[in-house]
This record gives sequence, structure tokens and C-alpha cells, in this order.
Amino acid sequence: MRMTTLVQLICSILALWSTYVVNAEDDYKYYTWTVTYETSSPLGVSQKVILINGQFPGPRLDLVTNNNVILNLINKLDEPFLLTWNGIKQRKNSWQDGVLGTNCPIPPNSNYTYKFQTKDQIGSYTYFPSTGMHKAAGGFGALNVYARSVIPVPYAKPAGDFSLLVGDWYVAGHKALQRTLDSGKSLRSPDGLLINGQAQGTFSGDQGKTYMFRISNMGLSTSINFRIQGHQMKLVEVEGSHVLQAMYDSLDIHVGQSVSILVTLNQPSKDYYIVASTRFTKPVLTVTGVLHYSNSHTPVSGPVPPAPSGQMHWSMQQARTYRWNLTSNAARPNPQGSFHYGKIAVSRTIVLANSAPVISGKQRYAVNRVSYVNDETPLKLADYFNIPGVYDTNVLQSPPSDGPTYLATSVLLSSHHEFLEIIFQNDEKTTQSWHLDGYDFWVVGFGSKKWTPNNRKAYNLVDALTRHTTQVYPNSWTAILVSLDNQGMWNVRSAMWARQYLGQQFYLRVFDPVKHLAIEYDIPTNALLCGKAAGRHP
Repeated sequence: MRMTTLVQLICSILALWSTYVVNAEDDYKYYTWTVTYETSSPLGVSQKVILINGQFPGPRLDLVTNNNVILNLINKLDEPFLLTWNGIKQRKNSWQDGVLGTNCPIPPNSNYTYKFQTKDQIGSYTYFPSTGMHKAAGGFGALNVYARSVIPVPYAKPAGDFSLLVGDWYVAGHKALQRTLDSGKSLRSPDGLLINGQAQGTFSGDQGKTYMFRISNMGLSTSINFRIQGHQMKLVEVEGSHVLQAMYDSLDIHVGQSVSILVTLNQPSKDYYIVASTRFTKPVLTVTGVLHYSNSHTPVSGPVPPAPSGQMHWSMQQARTYRWNLTSNAARPNPQGSFHYGKIAVSRTIVLANSAPVISGKQRYAVNRVSYVNDETPLKLADYFNIPGVYDTNVLQSPPSDGPTYLATSVLLSSHHEFLEIIFQNDEKTTQSWHLDGYDFWVVGFGSKKWTPNNRKAYNLVDALTRHTTQVYPNSWTAILVSLDNQGMWNVRSAMWARQYLGQQFYLRVFDPVKHLAIEYDIPTNALLCGKAAGRHP
């Protein structure tokens, strides 16, 4: 009798535990997206545009912290295709990163199902094609991760939430642009700017209410300045970090970056210009939209508000005003500043210098004298199957040295749990934009000319933002700190897409000799296999 009672008790406990585990699992979100071409005229000239489920831009992906995403992507284009999830960390899961170093592209008339989690993340992000010059034709969209209901955010819930995808645009098709680059020529200046795939747009709200605007620079090459006529903008979040809230008349947003602002409709009832214009370019390109008060009967009027007169110095000073909100909760119920990054010993300093060499008569772009070339075998698959000769771990040297530039599939080796100081050194005359997949990093310093160890005295080691993309001004440097807590093969690239396409990128291999699912997930059962991995079994 006692044994029977004990067995019943154990069974009851196991049943309750099983129910708890099932109920405690984070939500799953299922999507099926079909990628197609359609003829459209975003700037008044007919061209092929890439649509997702018939939409340009693609569907807005609204998620909550820790959602599990199962997304079946069907490729109906005439060439291979991949999407990458810009800023989503892919914890322990570079298999789902959606770049050519980790994934085989999806062949025409085929599909691949992405499986990833928005683990411990909040904020404004994007997705876009990582193959060829597809990004120049569309296929991109907004990806917003909202905080769980039990996690407070440091502002009242806005009355509405708008995503604005702003960026430069070419009337030449993406295949023509790719042919130009393949021929060894650089791209000319873009033809215009778009907001959400249009040369104009209207965003409506009620007088007296506050709205969130999530602005992402989806362009190929050009920094923008964003402003709203007659309204100030309260900056509240930058790429997953809640910031110390401050009011701005305008904001510089560089290629690949995203910010979230709150705007209160506290002006007289009429319509107002929403403006984005290119920065540091001649000529300056401008696109305007409309902020429409719902009770307005007065159309937009007056001069378009000008961009700030200041240039590089103004922009750098603005960037230095961004500060992490250390008292705010983030995706988890702990203060964002509980990780005291400024007190961690740096294990290694890496200096990365971009350049624009001509190799064999063709324009290329490079990092530390190495211009990256994609191998037909994804580097991640080469690692998994122990396929030799796919990538080179000896070519990318830091600090950079003088000498000729050469082509290679370059990988920088690193160890799991290293804490790196990375210096992006830009000796060119144009603003650069750098992105690191799989990570956020602390942007601790900006400075002019050549970086030296003495510049560390001016680092922000208390409340620097974490973000995934940072600008580097002309003849200047930017310093970041990053904790390598996410094993995998991660793309470090220029966010300026022609430069990425022609070699300004490499991969960071974060490795731990201990193989365990707690460190990194195994190869997906549905993994596409190509190159030297074709025909093998996961």
C-alpha cells in the first residue's frame, strides 16, 4: 500500500513537472514567406523589385522576447537567395544566421525553414537579403522585438507604433549593379531615397498622443539625417539598448542602424513634414513624408526643415551623447548595467583597417590588406565536416601592415569567452559602417586620425551603448568592446553593401573545444548542403 501511494505521488509530481515545462516553454510563431519578383517603379522608373508575400517592403515581423520563430522561406526567384536577421543574436545558433559563410543559399523553386529564437532581446531590428546585390531590389523588412508583459519599459505605452525603413535607392536593377561591381567598377551615387519603399508616405495620429517611430537605415551606402517638422524626438532605444532619454531636433542614422523615438503630437492641428536626407554627400538627396494629425484640415506647407549645418564633427558629438540607461530593465528582469564591462580585463586588441585597393585592374575593398572571397562551401559546414582548404586563418593580421592586398577567404580565430577590444581604423575619406553578426558590442569611443593606446583614457567605460552596427568617420577610429559568449562562425562586415560584396568582410570563428548543446546547437536536420559538403549526411 505504501509503495502504491509512493508511486502515485511520484507520478503526480512528474505530471505536474511535465505540465510546468510545457507551459513554461516560450511561444512559437510560424510563418511561410514566398519570395518573388514584380515590376514596380519606386522612383518613377520601371524595375524588378523583390517582394515577400507580395509585399515591398516585406512583412513586418512583430515578436516578443524569447519567441521561437519557425519561418519557411520559399524562393521563387531565378537565382539562389538567403535572408539574414540583422541584429538578432542567434544564441548558440550561427547555423541560422543566413549568410554565405554559414548557410547554403536557397536554390530557385526550393525552400528552407529558419528556426531561431529572439533570446533575451528587445528592440528595433531588420531583415534583408544577404546574397549578391539582392538588397538593392528589396526583400527587406522591419523586425521588432517587444518586451514581455512582466518586464517594464522606461516609457508609457505609445498610442501607436510605426516602422520606417529609410534608405538610398538605385533605378538600375540589382543585376545591373552586380554586373558593374563584377566588372571592376564602383557604383555611382544613388538616384534617391525611399521611405518604406515609396518616395513619400503618410503617418497619422491623434493630437495630444505620443507615438513610437522605429527608424532603420536600409540603404546600400549612405548615412541619413532624420527629422520631423515642428516636433522634437525623444530617443528611447538604439538596437536593443534603452538609452538615457533625451530630446533631439534631428538624428544621424548610419547604414544598417536602427533607433526608436517617441514623438508627441503637441503642435497645432495641421500636417507636418517627415524628412530624411543624405549626409556627407553632394548632391544631398531628400525624401519627405507627412505626419498627419487626424483632426487636420491643413495640408503640409512651408519650407522643408533643413539638416544640421554641422558635418562630421557634429555627427560624432551627437553619437557621444548616446548613453545606456543603467536603471532600466531589458529583456530580462535585471538592470541593463549589471554587466560592468568597463572592469573586465581585455584579452586581446584587434585593429581592423578598411581600404579600397585595385586588384588586377578591378576595384575591391579589403580589411587589413585582405579582400574576402566567398567559397562555394559555407565555412560552418567546412568546420562541421572537417573539410580542409575552404578558408584561411593565417592571412588576416593585426595590427595591419603595409604591402599588397590579396584575395582570400579569411577567418579570424578566437576563443569562447574572450573579451576583445576591436579598433575600426578608417583612413579613407568616406564614413564607414561596420556590423558584427551574433553579438552586441559596447561602442566605447570615437576619435580622429590614428588610434593609439593613449586614446583609451577617453573611453566610456560606464554607460556606453551596446549595439550591433557602428559608424566610423573619415580619417578616424571607433573602439568597441565585445564579450565572445556566443560560439559559432560570425560575419564581420561592412554594412555598405557594395563594399561587403567586393571583400570588406571576414568571419570570426568563436570556438570552444568542449562540444555541448549548452554551448552551441548541433547542425539542423534540414540544413542545405552545397559545395564540398554536398551529398554528405549531417
